[in-house]
Amino acid sequence: MAAAFILHAGTVCVLTGAGISTESNLPDFRSSSGWWRKIDPKTVASVEALTNEYELFHSFYSARITALKQAEPNNGHDILAAWEAGELVQLTATQNVDGLHQRAGSQKTAELHGSLASFSCSVCHESAGKDAFLEGVGCRVCGGNLRPDVVLFGEPLPQEAWEKTFEAVRNADVLIVIGTSLEVAPANQIPRQTRGRKIYINKDRAGTWEDFDLILTGSAGSVLKQIDFWIQAVKQK
Repeated sequence: MAAAFILHAGTVCVLTGAGISTESNLPDFRSSSGWWRKIDPKTVASVEALTNEYELFHSFYSARITALKQAEPNNGHDILAAWEAGELVQLTATQNVDGLHQRAGSQKTAELHGSLASFSCSVCHESAGKDAFLEGVGCRVCGGNLRPDVVLFGEPLPQEAWEKTFEAVRNADVLIVIGTSLEVAPANQIPRQTRGRKIYINKDRAGTWEDFDLILTGSAGSVLKQIDFWIQAVKQK
């Protein structure tokens, strides 16, 4: 049924969360083994941590960046990139900051929470390099602390990415939500912006699962592989 929804749609948008990257050996945030089960996010990933506890802030993001060096796009990322190339997907909006969609080849993306691929000064906003951040050196212009360009707790969301996403979702015939618990606003409002069909793919059901037309339980990569099998089978007829 999911394959039929996608093939018969004029426009398809995708929303992904951390669950799509767990198969790349990156932990999610709210599962039993997720980041936020081990540590209070506001102590390491907030404006307050950046300002008042920089050593802890730096240690946390250095660990995430180091883990990302070992990660590669998985089947889920690859399939979504292939669907985009085949004009089946018009936008992939992601809550992830790992850049794995882009590394898999997706070009029509919206990064709702920023990216770990770029860095800047927390004071003057001058751009900086990853190595400079990892080495813990100050800004080359003002000496301020460096940071990754991700959205911290207490910061506004990137308006351009969110406007792009809401516009695309409102006009979508199908919205596919993958690997997110939909517990955090405003991302949990995205599925309610479309009048099209909604597909939910996750290991666990979200609290708002009743809003979806189709719920597929399992790992993102395996479920997307099954859907892609039927899409390719129909195309070859």
